Amino acid sequence: MKITFYGHSSFGIQIGETHLIVDPFITGNEKSKEKIDIHELKADFILLTHAHQDHILDAEKIAKNMGAIIVSNFEIATHYENMGLEVHPMNHGGSWDFEFGKLKYVNAVHTSSFPDGSYGGQPGGFVIESEHKNIYIAGDTALSMDMKLIPMSIKLDLAILPIGDNFTMGIEDAIFASDFVECDKIIGCHYDTFGYIEIDHEEAKRKFYEKNKDLMLLEIGESIEL
Repeated sequence: MKITFYGHSSFGIQIGETHLIVDPFITGNEKSKEKIDIHELKADFILLTHAHQDHILDAEKIAKNMGAIIVSNFEIATHYENMGLEVHPMNHGGSWDFEFGKLKYVNAVHTSSFPDGSYGGQPGGFVIESEHKNIYIAGDTALSMDMKLIPMSIKLDLAILPIGDNFTMGIEDAIFASDFVECDKIIGCHYDTFGYIEIDHEEAKRKFYEKNKDLMLLEIGESIEL
């Protein structure tokens, strides 16, 4: 499994020969748009955690370019299906066996509306259970006791958690979240994109390290392999 950071909360995930993109917000991100060309991205599936613009902005264009299937809650999936795109609708607690592995749509505590203010269903996160590695993509969320349900059925190798505070969890709550999901290897997201969510990188890494956890703050375009 190869994971590439595209900025904010957007990631590319390659599992075998299958390519996934999570929450593509690239052309509207001043920190990403000069570094990542959406026309060069590979995508068989696009996973959308919720309908806010900073998570869906480039979904339509990438899906049309690549013929990718959009996977999200029922309302978001229906929105894109009405555009003529191929979708797979899900809802909380549900799972489905895709070609890349088993995908489960789990709870997130946040809001979800499209840029025009229309209803975007309930926000969520994803748990990917592939042949060799398992990851949790939290989406935009507050700390939630529901996170404790995840390790009751799956052992995680990596958790992608928001850490920017103000709109989502901050550093301290993200540390609690890593305890709840029983995963000490973390990629941080949803930070530094704009003023409300700027963080001190060294302080964040230190706080995780003091709890015997590894917080990775990837550069835009940087990849890791699990």
